[in-house]
Amino acid sequence: MISRRQFIGRASAAAAYTALQTTLSYAAPLNLPVGIQLYSVREQLAKDYDKTLAEVAAAGYTEVEAAGFYGKSPADVKQSMQKAKLRCVSSHHPFGDLRKKFDEILAFNKELGVQYIICSSPGPKDATPGANGKQKPMTIEDWRWISGQFNELGAKTKAQGITFGYHNHIHEFEHLDGGVPYMELLKLTDPAKVTLELDCGWATVAGVKPVDLMREHPHRFSMLHVKDFKLGSGGPESAKVTELGMGDIDYRPIFAEAAKTQNLKHIFVEQEAFDMPYMQSLKIDADYIKKLQG
Repeated sequence: MISRRQFIGRASAAAAYTALQTTLSYAAPLNLPVGIQLYSVREQLAKDYDKTLAEVAAAGYTEVEAAGFYGKSPADVKQSMQKAKLRCVSSHHPFGDLRKKFDEILAFNKELGVQYIICSSPGPKDATPGANGKQKPMTIEDWRWISGQFNELGAKTKAQGITFGYHNHIHEFEHLDGGVPYMELLKLTDPAKVTLELDCGWATVAGVKPVDLMREHPHRFSMLHVKDFKLGSGGPESAKVTELGMGDIDYRPIFAEAAKTQNLKHIFVEQEAFDMPYMQSLKIDADYIKKLQG
């Protein structure tokens, strides 16, 4: 038998421990769940889907963003996510797939219960391959055209309770004849229909400051991708991906500015390559975010 005072003391300690664990599961400066883009573990997922999700959760992540479903049905994916105690809140799809089978993609994600469908890579209006068999380079007119396409897709997803968005790499910041693609996206996409997922790592590699983008457009970004690079002296081609805190990108000012924005809901680590055991890498990334202070 324990006294009432002992019981209350133990209950308080348990509550404090639970609160601590909850706090540790969130990104310190932003008070958001620590998420991961599952492209990071694409090879592992292809070999053992459930085991990899369990390892992702064990590394410290609570939310995920999908980049393919490996032939699984929405019911299968939901069951695997629930088993691992993960929430799949977003999924990536290249524009080529969205263009060909949008209704199928929308129905799949609606059944899965995601909140966001994100275009992960663009495509020109004329999808006919060039002489080398590869996609033709996009012109500024292609970017203006695709902005209109995003508005149309965004209206369709919004009607189903899902937000449509776009994720950048580096080519969006190139100066083309007639403008800069990312500036066209910001200008021509309707904020009521299209959100933007800012990949802070790729923007930095392209020579753009995420802080400036968020300061100038505080309502446009609902999600961030967080990754680190060792920036070489030879431009974007010399950048080498590494773990958070081990490269040249300081996320303290980025997160400080992100905290001032209006619509930020999710952050996702994306570790595109590993030069150490992947579980060690993922844990380094998760710990960096949880412990980062301004």
